[in-house]
Amino acid sequence: MKLLRFSIYVFLLIIAFSCGKKEVACELDSEILDQDLTLEIVRLEDEFFTAESKEDFEFLLEKYPDFAEGYLGKSLYSSPDSLISELLAIHQDSAMNVLYDSVKVEFQDISEIQKDLENAFKAIKYYFPEFRVPKVYTFLSGFNSDLILTEDMIVIGLDYYLPITHTFQPDLPRYMAERYARPYIVPMIVTAISSQFNEINPQDNTMLAEMIYYGKAYHFTKAIMPCTSDQFIIGYTEDEIAECYANEEYIWAHFVENELLYETNPFEITKYLGEAPFTDAISTKAPGRLGRWLGWNIVDDYQFNQDVTITELMDNPDAEEIFRQSGYRPRSQN
Repeated sequence: MKLLRFSIYVFLLIIAFSCGKKEVACELDSEILDQDLTLEIVRLEDEFFTAESKEDFEFLLEKYPDFAEGYLGKSLYSSPDSLISELLAIHQDSAMNVLYDSVKVEFQDISEIQKDLENAFKAIKYYFPEFRVPKVYTFLSGFNSDLILTEDMIVIGLDYYLPITHTFQPDLPRYMAERYARPYIVPMIVTAISSQFNEINPQDNTMLAEMIYYGKAYHFTKAIMPCTSDQFIIGYTEDEIAECYANEEYIWAHFVENELLYETNPFEITKYLGEAPFTDAISTKAPGRLGRWLGWNIVDDYQFNQDVTITELMDNPDAEEIFRQSGYRPRSQN
């Protein structure tokens, strides 16, 4: 399987949306929702933690061969018994049992996640008929993996999405850990799936190409999930989004004056697009990954001004063309 390997508040939101992106209709067409597609999420953490014997685990490995191989790596073990022994040890681990109990409490009801993901799959299938709806499993990863996605299977490590106040936490920087919460799960999945349709020019290794790639990914997610707040798509807080728009002219000027769009040095590109608590080349108050946010704005303008469909957008591998035809200009705050 191919692996496809993220009051004053009201006032700030008004600024963000009035000076920001073009409005997106917050609804899915009935033609999309009426498709014959029903999603079931299999709660494998329950099945594996209620298993008690070697025979129980043998049964589960046979029942879910895709999970056994694609997630547990069954073929990498010297024998099935080796894998089963490891699973039995995990089952008996007291910390893992505490973690499992916490997941059972926090994620007792995942019907909203299931419905959001089902609607997202319907929208993807509508725009991209070749999309194969994958099987979806939840599991207790022991903080080994948050999301595993292939074209055929998705595994959600629910322990990653426990409240940030929980005793057990994944080994992540605080600024990243705050994004591992229930509202981010489906947008994360949809953004990852976008890579199946996000055509690129492999010879173009410029910062602009990277910016447009992420811009297309976020635009895809917003098109598939139009009622989802931008913060759950890009992982910025509402305040950070408002501040970005308030300083968009300054941010754009920095990119232009420093001739960053056609930069090819990977270190320089990472400074503006890689995971970081802030983009210190611009300001320690500016959130990280600003190049991705800027790329999203460029792509939004391209789609709006050129009136292309989501399919046409994702099929276009030419970052330079998308930029030139976007007519992008920073949103003036005057």
